[in-house]
Amino acid sequence: MKEVIAMAMLEVAHLKKVYTTRFGGNQVEALRDVSFTVEQGEYTAIMGESGSGKTTLLNILAALDRPTSGEVRLNGINLVSMKEKEISAFRRKNLGFVFQDFNLLDTFSLRDNIFLPLVLSGENYKTMEAKLIPLAKKLGIEQLLDKYPYEVSGGQKQRAAAARALITNPALILADEPTGALDSKSTDELLSLFNTVNEDGQTIVMVTHSTKAASHASRVLFIKDGVVYHQIYRGDMTTEKMYQKISDTLTILATGGEKHE
Repeated sequence: MKEVIAMAMLEVAHLKKVYTTRFGGNQVEALRDVSFTVEQGEYTAIMGESGSGKTTLLNILAALDRPTSGEVRLNGINLVSMKEKEISAFRRKNLGFVFQDFNLLDTFSLRDNIFLPLVLSGENYKTMEAKLIPLAKKLGIEQLLDKYPYEVSGGQKQRAAAARALITNPALILADEPTGALDSKSTDELLSLFNTVNEDGQTIVMVTHSTKAASHASRVLFIKDGVVYHQIYRGDMTTEKMYQKISDTLTILATGGEKHE
């Protein structure tokens, strides 16, 4: 029996991000004061209208951007105070990324795309192959590994991208609009895959504008005007009930109405 530590895996405290435009020096406040925690094994979706700051937030969680003030801790380590040269190794070791446009390299086979983070970490081929086989089976791409990205469908590309994110066994998967470029069937397959890996204990934070995608998460945070405006916990709600609740909240957000618990 593992000892349960009461500390959240991801702690975000009072994040603020102000951009200064190059011309005229106007200041744009992307995040005003964002605080939340994510527990080990949680599946959290982040929603908000365009310009709400959700992409800025994801970039800060990914250590691709630094906040103006505030803290982000992953397993107790503060990403904000980390030196630039430590960040890329930390990112490789602890984070897995799934993007809307897959970010696969066309000159690499799917296998080599999936291996890329392991190659960068200096793993040997035998170890990499041993990690890939069960993962490719689980994701239903074992027959496609020698193909190139331009030879497979969008859904298959996204599954390869998910494999690349998962192969390092990251503490956290960050997904940015992962279903954005997929048709309805591929969307269902990817969401089902995310549910499976989450049931296996994988922690996921997903930024999405898709109500359908968010309805699969165990919790949804809504960002408005640079703060966490509201959140919904699934509890024992069905996906349909969750979908309806998210839909209602988005309507309130869009019409500027008051939030209700």
